Amino acid sequence: MRGSNLIQRLAIVVAAVLVVVLVAGVALATVLTRRPLPEYSGDSTLRILSTDVEVLRDERGVPHIYADTDADLMRAQGYVHAQDRFFEMDYRRHVTAGRVSELVGENDAALAADQVIRTLGWRRVAEQEWDLLSDETRALYDAYAEGVNAYLDTREASQLGVEYTVLGLVTELREIEPWTPVDSLAWLKAMAWDLGGNYDQELGRATAVRALGGDVARVEELYPAYPGEQNLPILPPADAVATPTVEDASWEEVPAGAVEAVDAAYAALQATPRLLGEGDGIGSNSFAVSGAHTASGSPVLANDPHLAVSAPGIWHQVGLHCREVTTLCTFDVAGFDFAGMPGVIIGHNAELAWGLTNLGPDVMDFFLERVYDDGTYLRGGERVPLTRRTETIRVNGGSDLSLSVAATAHGPIVSGILPDTAAANNAPVPDGSPSPGFGGYAVALSWTALTPGRSADAIFALNRATNAEQIAAAAALFDVPAQNIVFATTSGDIGYQAPGRIPVRQHVEDGPVPSDGTWPRPGWDGRYDWAGYVPAEDMPRALNPEEGFIVAANQAVQPAGVGPFLTEDWDYGYRSQRLRELITGAIAEGTPIDAEWANAAMNDEASPYAALLVPALLEVPVEDPFVGEAVSLLADWEQADYQQGDDSAAAAYFAAVWANLLDLTFADDLPEALAPEGGSRWLTVVDQLLDDPTSPWWDDRRTVNLVESRDEILLQALTAARNELTQTLGKDPGDWQWSRLHVVAPRHAVLGADVPAPVRWFANPSAVGVGGGSSIVNATGWDASADVDGRRDYGVTSIPSMRMAVELGDLDQSVWVNFTGVSGHPASEFYDDQMAAWAAGETFPWPFTRAAVDEATTVTRTLRAPG
Repeated sequence: MRGSNLIQRLAIVVAAVLVVVLVAGVALATVLTRRPLPEYSGDSTLRILSTDVEVLRDERGVPHIYADTDADLMRAQGYVHAQDRFFEMDYRRHVTAGRVSELVGENDAALAADQVIRTLGWRRVAEQEWDLLSDETRALYDAYAEGVNAYLDTREASQLGVEYTVLGLVTELREIEPWTPVDSLAWLKAMAWDLGGNYDQELGRATAVRALGGDVARVEELYPAYPGEQNLPILPPADAVATPTVEDASWEEVPAGAVEAVDAAYAALQATPRLLGEGDGIGSNSFAVSGAHTASGSPVLANDPHLAVSAPGIWHQVGLHCREVTTLCTFDVAGFDFAGMPGVIIGHNAELAWGLTNLGPDVMDFFLERVYDDGTYLRGGERVPLTRRTETIRVNGGSDLSLSVAATAHGPIVSGILPDTAAANNAPVPDGSPSPGFGGYAVALSWTALTPGRSADAIFALNRATNAEQIAAAAALFDVPAQNIVFATTSGDIGYQAPGRIPVRQHVEDGPVPSDGTWPRPGWDGRYDWAGYVPAEDMPRALNPEEGFIVAANQAVQPAGVGPFLTEDWDYGYRSQRLRELITGAIAEGTPIDAEWANAAMNDEASPYAALLVPALLEVPVEDPFVGEAVSLLADWEQADYQQGDDSAAAAYFAAVWANLLDLTFADDLPEALAPEGGSRWLTVVDQLLDDPTSPWWDDRRTVNLVESRDEILLQALTAARNELTQTLGKDPGDWQWSRLHVVAPRHAVLGADVPAPVRWFANPSAVGVGGGSSIVNATGWDASADVDGRRDYGVTSIPSMRMAVELGDLDQSVWVNFTGVSGHPASEFYDDQMAAWAAGETFPWPFTRAAVDEATTVTRTLRAPG
């Protein structure tokens, strides 16, 4: 995970101190760790409230808040978030403002992260967004901040999080600042960065072209087109609506050399912390089924966002209820929220449920800029001044750093942020480029999230939406991050809506690189500038499709050439296609679909990798009986529908075969930065290579005077995997289990990684082995290129961060589960109390009506208005 060095290095420092505290005495440790735990019962008076507010919590600590005005609801939500997770909120706001060094002190990784985020200017953009929001939204964000601060006002740092106690021993613990509305808005930038589209692929193509000697055709083999006939898009041809599209460009000319400035940009951006996660595993499943195919006769909607493994988990759970819905109090909504932001991100109200999955549009482009020593750059045939500003990064206990940030019309220059990337300026570029002279080249980033928008307005609009028209209106405000919206209503509708600010790219017929956003673009050529954004009314949508269901799981939205151009770099659709198969199968068999069925579908573990590769593997002659003993597992696996369950020996062996196959096929050709992580793109690449037994990719150039073919590499992968698992899991393949390799190990952001055992026991929930895998519906992703101390690492890197299934016919029959729990305090009983159920694929009842919430309530706290 990018930014992991920051977490690990900080953890090592604070862990040593915490160990001293823990061994000093159990009583002292208990006092320190339990001191921040909030009081969930009783009364407290808050002068900010206009009327009393009730906070009802169930046996898992999930709060349902009841108030008489929208403002009081948001005040109470801010208060509850501060109770449950203030350190997480504070850590996030330091990250999104580029101020981690202020919190943790002198630390190279923290300083690198601060430099990148200050250059991108997340906080600056959030400040600009504040003035664009509606008066009502600003009032609600103000109210939320008031609630946070009402909790902070009467408590010192040690009462807000044990993390502050530890940090106070190793750094100067400064006074905790009041929460501001912009602190909440800045979190949207972190969300947008992690969910922002194809920048890895765009820079990856440019990096690969150098490694492959300028062979663009081979590069494109690593980025194949979406397999639309095999894996259907969200809106199949019958539901797709044709609108103007940007034509794809082709790159027939080979660049004159590697663009080192691009490499520098890539290296610098690796320092950016990824708070939601990264890589192919970051996505989601969602589907809605009409009442014609459900047990209740009303729609069922399901959603499970795939995000990073963390402790606490990314989501908080909440209900925001007006005692009576009026013009003064308009919310009656429950679902999953983010600590630090008002409102509900995913959930349902009394009339409509919605789920979100990452749309993944290409909203970032990198522009190669010709810069000069006098502070100018080339634009439209003229030299124009760079825009400059200076940022001061304060380092707790150390010297401040002055950071000079330069920008072009295309955005901030990101190629020279870190000292070790500054030498990239003398870079070769595509043919026909201007001479570098004495200035050189730089890379600027254009990103839609750097233009202020109104996504904060959109969240409240989603919370109140009751029909397709109101969903469309909310989507028109939802600039970033662009998320597929799947929805269903109690009146019987199901629908899909694509939101987002999507760049319109001009078609350049005779340019040096494609103009479709797949490669870095020449900044001096105005034909490559963005030409505005796709109008909201042209974004894809559907209502009550003839099929009777909608599946949105990060696949292509519409068939190629239909609708506005969104991206070339989709998830390749294996999860979505499996969900389609499960739903159509249930419909064909007459199986009524309900919340229980939907949750079981989200836990499906059929492997598309095995379905595509095992038949080819079984055709390879295996003479060694030692290897054949393991291969026999694969022969029997087909009968189990290639389910990658936690106790499956075949799943463990196949995963090892897959990882070794990728290494044997690509490690000799690609740099380590492009090592295959094994996600859906790589499955498509290998699937296509299987049809070409003599492709140059099969040849291992590390073997002298030997040219390998497909079957030789497949045999080597089978053999290497057998040897590897013999060492790690034992000699008898029958004893192997996938869950012994594939482990979810949540880590606390500050106290959890590479630390002594007492700290790990305290701060990290117990690790658990699970089934599933990358591009499987139960999407417990892993990185096939990862290793720990020279041994391959199959550990889980991304997870279904929550699961929910909503019964629109009876909302109280809906179910949900969070990855860990609602609390961010390691000493709380609600820190990881949902994790065992989550790992087992189980859910909990999700009460919504007041009667159901009252019945589930175990404790109530009344926040009283003064007087």
